[in-house]
Amino acid sequence: MDLRLRRQFLTGLVKASALALSTPYLMRMGHGQAVAQSAVPNQLRLDSERVFDLSVASGDPSPSGVILWTHLRRTAVTPGMPLYFQVATDGGFNNLVLEGEVPASAITADHDWTVRVDLNGQLAAGTRYYFRFIYDATASRTGRCRTLPTGHLASAQLAVLSCQDYTNGYYGAFRHLAADDNVDFVLHLGDFIYESAADPRFQSLPFADRELVLPSGETVAFGLEDYRYLYRTYRSDPDMQRLMEQHTLIIVQDDHETANDCYWDYGLDTLGAPDHPLVAQPNALRALKLAAQQAWLEYVPARVDVNPDAQHPHDYFTMYRGFELGDLIRLNMIDTRTYRTAHPCGEGDVFQRYVPVGCTNYKHPDQSMLGTNQAKWLLDSLEHSTAVWNVVGNQTFFGALSIAGTLPLNVDAWDGYEAERNWLTQQIVARNVRNLVVLTGDLHSYIASTLKRDYRNLNPFDVGNLIGVEFMTPAVTSAGLLDQLTPDTIGANLANGLTEAAIRLNNPHIRYFNSSRHGYSTVRFTRDYCEWTAYAVDKNVVGEHAARSVVARYRKYVSWPFLVERPI
Repeated sequence: MDLRLRRQFLTGLVKASALALSTPYLMRMGHGQAVAQSAVPNQLRLDSERVFDLSVASGDPSPSGVILWTHLRRTAVTPGMPLYFQVATDGGFNNLVLEGEVPASAITADHDWTVRVDLNGQLAAGTRYYFRFIYDATASRTGRCRTLPTGHLASAQLAVLSCQDYTNGYYGAFRHLAADDNVDFVLHLGDFIYESAADPRFQSLPFADRELVLPSGETVAFGLEDYRYLYRTYRSDPDMQRLMEQHTLIIVQDDHETANDCYWDYGLDTLGAPDHPLVAQPNALRALKLAAQQAWLEYVPARVDVNPDAQHPHDYFTMYRGFELGDLIRLNMIDTRTYRTAHPCGEGDVFQRYVPVGCTNYKHPDQSMLGTNQAKWLLDSLEHSTAVWNVVGNQTFFGALSIAGTLPLNVDAWDGYEAERNWLTQQIVARNVRNLVVLTGDLHSYIASTLKRDYRNLNPFDVGNLIGVEFMTPAVTSAGLLDQLTPDTIGANLANGLTEAAIRLNNPHIRYFNSSRHGYSTVRFTRDYCEWTAYAVDKNVVGEHAARSVVARYRKYVSWPFLVERPI
């Protein structure tokens, strides 16, 4: 059987999905449905944390709405009491745009006391709004949200985040980003949480105040309550709350929202999780994937197609989705974990998933990262786009990354799925996709790179071999590549191969590489160029004392195929 064949998604679920995913509400005012008087009391308590312990957030903008999110402290929930929300054009809520009521029956333990209000169809395009929730005469903190622009757009700026292990540092990067009013939307490319609480490969636990104890007592998540605990803990961080209050986010998963280096085991029809203690229990792993999906939906403000009654993870939800920022950007957020086949070179660490000496199976045509349906969706989206820039929000490094000749560093990334990558790039060229920008996370490094049709072609002047650019954002806090190497001979040799000089020597398409810092990045798009700016923020320092610096800046012009280094 060709492993590129995938289960077909259920059709006709969009309306049902929206109802199943979002919290039902009654519109009390707005769009001609105004009542004579607001149901919200004139005098509101401001001790918001008593009720709204994880503050508020917004996500998945459309031209006519966003998803609004909040969580109620369980001990503050009163049976029969409704929740209200308000949206205004000003932070004082003097100019209300709409007000809605969430019935008490929708605030339940079934969704871990989370509320997700989908305002699609209720707001104006390209507009910033302020929002809040009200419960028990208490106002939440005020959030800001933004809808997608339409029509001609001169510029837009996206911030990019990835890999924020709570146990491995503080979120000063979020504080800086929350204060940046030049950012239009924030993309999060995965590893929003880490399923592990004390995995020695990733978590040296240097911060006593960031240690976690899962409800199960295990070192990794074993079910829904563990995942929910992790999201609640991560979302309790004040700097993360600031970020999610101030910006509308667009979020996808990588592996750690479920299990390290996970994939789909098509032979057993279950989650592949090579490092998880349940690795030999197919039914338990399938249930684990469903639990991870449910917790993500509860705690991430995303508008995705959902079938809540599905018993198979591939039928439960479809996470990949697209966004259009006017005529400037077509953004495609992809899912490279749910449908991917197993690692090509074995389940071990060094010499199998990483630095697979002697392995060639990563070239096999059955190796698939996207699956048939998603690959078709992505290529169709790119081909039919009329935007100036075609952007892909991607989890693992899309380009080639070798450390000795053609030996790949990491076949958990696209290097492990070389045939599919080659086919995609050929299709991108054949379909005349222009101005391709791939935004990537996962590797805990800064990378600025050109994308090639053929990485064996080392002719630097062959512009026909260049198909776009890739920018990798670093980890916010998660251990960098060099941090994870052990001080043995293998570790020392790998460390030598991961210096910027060695990486660039073996990968001439990579213009910048840095695996020693943490932070985030922004990409500014105009009709003439896009410019990537890489920021470093000290993860060892709490809050406002965490300094920020620019470590790199590169620009890609529409009219020029090469990356241009810019002053910092």
